[in-house]
Amino acid sequence: MKGLVGLLIAGTVSKVGSVLTFLAVPWLVLVTTGSPSLMGLAAAAELLPYVLIGPLGAPLVDRIGPRRVSIVADLGSAVVMAAVALGQRGGFGLLLVLLVLAGALRGLGDCAKRVLLPSTIAASGVDMTRATTVYDGVNRLAGLLGAAAGGVLIAWLEAPGALLLDGVSFVACAMLVAALVPAGTRDTDDDAPPPEPYLTALRGGVDFLRGSRLMTGILAMLFVTNLADQANAAVFVPVWVDRVLGSPEALGWVSAAFGLGAVLGNVVFTALAPRAPRYAVFTIGFLIGGSPRLAVMALADDLTLVLVAGFASGLAMAAVNPILAATMFERVPAHLQARVLSLSNAIGFAGIPLGSLLGGWAVQHLGLTPALLIFGACYLGATLLPVLSPGIWREMDRRPTPTGAPGTPDATPTHDGGPDANTAAAASARHTLSSSGRA
Repeated sequence: MKGLVGLLIAGTVSKVGSVLTFLAVPWLVLVTTGSPSLMGLAAAAELLPYVLIGPLGAPLVDRIGPRRVSIVADLGSAVVMAAVALGQRGGFGLLLVLLVLAGALRGLGDCAKRVLLPSTIAASGVDMTRATTVYDGVNRLAGLLGAAAGGVLIAWLEAPGALLLDGVSFVACAMLVAALVPAGTRDTDDDAPPPEPYLTALRGGVDFLRGSRLMTGILAMLFVTNLADQANAAVFVPVWVDRVLGSPEALGWVSAAFGLGAVLGNVVFTALAPRAPRYAVFTIGFLIGGSPRLAVMALADDLTLVLVAGFASGLAMAAVNPILAATMFERVPAHLQARVLSLSNAIGFAGIPLGSLLGGWAVQHLGLTPALLIFGACYLGATLLPVLSPGIWREMDRRPTPTGAPGTPDATPTHDGGPDANTAAAASARHTLSSSGRA
């Protein structure tokens, strides 16, 4: 239980810092360049290496140990975020280089934390679906707190000051993992069998994913929805706020509305999680929480309507990440954790950097309203997949016994979750049961 509590606390601290960066970087680029296209490019510069480093670094995480990698990557990220805060003075080109490095380090650290999560849950003895729901709820709450303070802090400290605070959060996260999360066998066992060759390890993850129609469908759906969510959060919302209200404080309000709905919905789902029909809750939640909020932004200039839509979206989407996590935790063998987890996460998140670029291009060349309607239509099409192929997606309601070691199932890709997410996670990916609190 100590390890799970440690990951929960570390995730909370990490998520708050990530939300600050997620809001600060696009605003920094917007106020210094005035270009939506460069906003999208800056977001993509961090997210593309974040997505790529996961599957490419997974064999290294297995070899070195996830706890060690997590701590070292977080400390390195703290240094890089401090450089990002100061590097904007050196011009846009230097800022891009630093964001690329930041994304790579954060992606490696998140990969390691995702590997720590399922075994830590299993060791705690908590029901898997309930544990993933609690973890996602804490992540959402942290995002809500970060979003509520984010716009105010950016207005008060300016964007570079907010980025420095994110660097501090990385240091805190590293210290919490070092102090509270015990080392696993892969971190300490010198008699463990030799690791597989690098390419063999990568191929094992690909082969597993190709054999599951449900997981293939989930990844296809997440690619599109995360693409649209990233375009909305990184480009559409800042541009809408700038044009309608002209103040960065509303950036936090929009994110906080979604986060508040997600936190309240998570509280309800925590009680219902072990018995809830996963397929129905997942499908309805995505249909209500996905495309409607983009349509509201496209058709309304009223902040109150946008906040209400964001709250309803968060409420509807609260169960999505826990269901995704529990479904895949039960299906992936323990010995494939790092590679399958990271590869699936990379595929699900691959649309995020593309969403930043396409969102910026669409606003620049088509206008904000047409861009919102086009991306909203694509979002709706993706969320209809479970309705069109119910036979495959109803497998979510089955709870098979994991094929790996008992009690050590694997992790999952995540949905970006809307405007409160950071990356990976977050973001984190950004947003997501981003497992580290960042993606």
